[in-house]
Amino acid sequence: MKIAAVTEDGVTISQHFGRAPYYIVLTIADGRVVGREQREKVAHGQGASGHVHVEGEAHGFDAASQATHGRMAAPIADCQVLLARGMGMGAFQSLVQAGIQPVITDLPTIDEAVAAYLAGTLTNHIEHLH
Repeated sequence: MKIAAVTEDGVTISQHFGRAPYYIVLTIADGRVVGREQREKVAHGQGASGHVHVEGEAHGFDAASQATHGRMAAPIADCQVLLARGMGMGAFQSLVQAGIQPVITDLPTIDEAVAAYLAGTLTNHIEHLH
């Protein structure tokens, strides 16, 4: 199993999925972390277009946003879980459609959140979606 976390510094989980420039990808075997790597992530302003608000559509569900979310998810297509501390509803749904379970956590560090996930105690705060 692989768990990804969005990050700016390799230690903390970014507050917003779209703005983070990196993923930390942890490989899990027998309930423990056996590998850790950093991967580049397209972020808003780094080759990804910003969201376009289309009248009558929810934030992040327009065609341009969905394409951006797909580019953002591509580097973690081999991961089953993504940890973030916030994201838009459109990005959340795009990840679900890609077969990745987004988990919105209030825990600040990657290691802390992964340990809680593996222990089955990590709460998914979907109320923080926007």
